[in-house]
Amino acid sequence: MTVLNMNLGENSYPITVGQGLLDRCNEYFDLNRKVFIITDDGVPNKYANTVANLCKEATVYTVKQGEGSKSIGTLEGVLVAMANAELGRSDCVVAIGGGVVGDLSGFAASVYMRGIDFYNVPTTLLSQVDSSIGGKTAVNLGGIKNIVGAFKQPKAVLIDTDVLDTLPKRHMANGLCEAIKMAATSNAALFGKLETLNESDIYNNIEEIIVEALKIKKTVVEEDEKESGLRKILNFGHTLGHGIEANEDLGNLYHGECVALGMLPVTFGEAKERLARLLKKVSLPTEYSGDIGAALSFVSHDKKCASGKVSVILCEKIGECKIESMSIDEFSKLVLNHYN
Repeated sequence: MTVLNMNLGENSYPITVGQGLLDRCNEYFDLNRKVFIITDDGVPNKYANTVANLCKEATVYTVKQGEGSKSIGTLEGVLVAMANAELGRSDCVVAIGGGVVGDLSGFAASVYMRGIDFYNVPTTLLSQVDSSIGGKTAVNLGGIKNIVGAFKQPKAVLIDTDVLDTLPKRHMANGLCEAIKMAATSNAALFGKLETLNESDIYNNIEEIIVEALKIKKTVVEEDEKESGLRKILNFGHTLGHGIEANEDLGNLYHGECVALGMLPVTFGEAKERLARLLKKVSLPTEYSGDIGAALSFVSHDKKCASGKVSVILCEKIGECKIESMSIDEFSKLVLNHYN
């Protein structure tokens, strides 16, 4: 078991990673109060029930699985249910699920009674290595990802690697992409280890990989909590990735698969060759058969776009990156040069 501490002053919190943690989550969360548990119908019921049985008083609220639940309509339903459960300011929300559930739950906790406590139990590899920490919560609006949201740091995060046993291979690869992203920009040693391990050994060492990826994100968030500078490097591959995700109608490709496609046009030379080999090894896409022009049309709506310019993360050497402001035309040319 590993415990990392997110050091953000009064918003600091522990991140506990290990096996078999869910069965004793009351040792890590204050559940001696009313607890509103949010999960989705793709998560095994036993996870929410396990947590509920450890609470003084619990309500379990289940949303539909998928990106479609990150909506204003779903958020309203959650908030109404929280009010009907008579949650007060001293009560809390517990998210049990992937990034959609975490984002939705954190945002609901941030606005209900102007903010109540929030705990996160990520159950997908994608959410465990990335969205479970950092405090960015949001819902989608008008086909634009994460356009309505707030920063809401959890009180604690519990990452039980045993829950990954139920995930299919494609979901595991989807999550691994975010670890590859962080290694490519910030940790050459981790990237090298992922290169040397065969695919099965990568997953046999998944706890270590999760911890190393979280260390990268933790360091970045501690230095730039509200994304005014350094934290932008966590968006490596996401500018185009979000465009592809929106163009695919939020379903045909997973988030990590879209990020994989988004990283390649902004990586160069030997770094691009190494990245492409690693992506292929873990069954992530390196070619896009969809309409790249249509995907690029979403870039102007991206949160990172301002005054016709977008902050792009470029990788010329594994373990290093730089942030460059580009016009949308310049970014589009970079993408089209790669995919055409």
